[in-house]
Amino acid sequence: MAFDSTQQALRAEMLLEYAEVEIDLFPTPKEITAGCALSIRFPHESLPVVKDIIASESVEIRGIYSRRGIGYDSIKL
Repeated sequence: MAFDSTQQALRAEMLLEYAEVEIDLFPTPKEITAGCALSIRFPHESLPVVKDIIASESVEIRGIYSRRGIGYDSIKL
């Protein structure tokens, strides 16, 4: 999951950790254009919970992406 601001990335990190979603904060891959250098990685099976938290807490994100070979595909929200 990529963000346009560091504030939103850190907010999402806090919310997801509170919800006990296993996450990893890491540098945004160069293949993903975003305004923030931080992204959050999480297990695919956590996607429904992550989507619910993002929507219910109005977290502003650039998008959610899935690794496909050497690139990334955008996941529809």
